[in-house]
Amino acid sequence: MTTTTQTSQMLPIHTLLPQASRLIMGCMGLGGGWNAEPISAADEHLAFSVIDTALESGINFFDHADIYTFNKAEAVFGRYLKQFPAQRQQLYIQSKCAIKLAQPGQTGQYDCSKQYILDAVNGTLARLETDYLDLLLLHRPDPLMQAEEVAAAFDVLTQQGKVRHFGVSNMGWAQMQLLQSQLSQPLRVNQLEMSLAAHHWLEEGVLIGMPAGAERHFGYGTLEYCQLNKVQLQSWGSLAQGRFSPSFAGQTQTEQAVSQVVQQLAAEYQCSSEAILLAWLMRHPAAIQPVIGSTNLQRIRACAAAPVIMLTREHWYQLYVAARGAALP
Repeated sequence: MTTTTQTSQMLPIHTLLPQASRLIMGCMGLGGGWNAEPISAADEHLAFSVIDTALESGINFFDHADIYTFNKAEAVFGRYLKQFPAQRQQLYIQSKCAIKLAQPGQTGQYDCSKQYILDAVNGTLARLETDYLDLLLLHRPDPLMQAEEVAAAFDVLTQQGKVRHFGVSNMGWAQMQLLQSQLSQPLRVNQLEMSLAAHHWLEEGVLIGMPAGAERHFGYGTLEYCQLNKVQLQSWGSLAQGRFSPSFAGQTQTEQAVSQVVQQLAAEYQCSSEAILLAWLMRHPAAIQPVIGSTNLQRIRACAAAPVIMLTREHWYQLYVAARGAALP
C-alpha cells in the first residue's frame, strides 16, 4: 500500500494534471517594463491578447514569478481573472518566489525562509485575484536555505489550501534531494534553462569523464534524478531568445548553421521554426515541458504544433550537432 501511494504521488505534472497543456505560456513579458511605472491600458490589452491567444492555441498552463516586471505581470493577469472569473477553473497557474530584487540600501538576494515564502505566496494570490496556485516553485537555490523551514512553509500552504503542488527552479539533483528529505509533499517540477542554444544539460552527460567537459559537470545527474523520481522538467528560454531566426541580428557562424537546419526541417515537417525548436526539446525521453516566453501573438500561434511533431533520431541529432558546432566525441 505504501509503495503504491508513493508511486502515484510522484507522477509527472502533465500526468498529474491531465487537462494541462504540454506547452506553458510564460508571463515574464506581461505588465509593461521592469520599472515602477503603472500598468497602462496598452499593457493590459497586450496581456489579455497574449492570454487569449495562448488559450486559442491550446495552451492553458501559465508560468509566473513574483518578480516579473516588478510584480506587474501577476497584477495584470489578475485583472484578466477578475474580468473573466469563470476562466480560473480552466487554467493552470504556477508562480515562483525566493528572489528579492535589490532595493535602495538593500542587496539583491535569494530567500527561502519560511516567512518569506508565506508572505510571497500571499502577495502573489492577491495580485492574481485567485485563492490558490496549482504550483509554487522556488525560483533559485538559496545558499542559506534550511530545508526544514521550507518544509514548514509548504505544510502551512498545503493546510491552508493556497498551493496544490510544489517544485523548484534552477536546482541540481543534490539540492532537490536535500530539500525532498524534509518535505511531506513530493517535488513535482524542476524548471531549468534548456534549449538548442543552452544545451549544457546534454553536454554534461555526453562529456562525462572527458577533460573537455570537466568544468561542466556540476549539474550532472539532474536529468536522471528527475526522471527516476518522476519530477517534471520544464524548460525556460526554450526558443533561445529568437537567435535561430534568420532575421536575428548578429548571428554567429554556429547559429547560422543551426538556423539553416531548423528552416529545412520546418519545411519538411510543414510547421514553423518555433515548433521545430520546441519539438527538439520534447523529443528527449525526460518529457520536457517547454515554457514559451514570447509576447508576439504570431509566434505564440506558431508554437502550437510542437506537441504533435515527433522528430526522427537523425533530425534530432542533426540539430544537436549543429548547435554544438562540432561533431560528437
